[in-house]
Amino acid sequence: MNTVYDWVTVALFAGLVVLFLHRSDQEPAPRDAMWHYLVAAVGCGLVNWIGNAGYHLAATLALIGLVAFIILVLRPRPL
Repeated sequence: MNTVYDWVTVALFAGLVVLFLHRSDQEPAPRDAMWHYLVAAVGCGLVNWIGNAGYHLAATLALIGLVAFIILVLRPRPL
């Protein structure tokens, strides 16, 4: 854990795990599909990889897109 990308993506991934575990226990079942979480988890890995490779602008844009995906698709808070 040497870069800011490591910390940010691990924190996002941990948040995804908590959200998934919380929603898996809800009644009625949430509208989330498993592939939504897969896309977000792979996105965390890609952002970390791009950022650690030194492409800071691309990593920042990918991170913004990832957060937008999480907010719009997974909706961590009810809107």
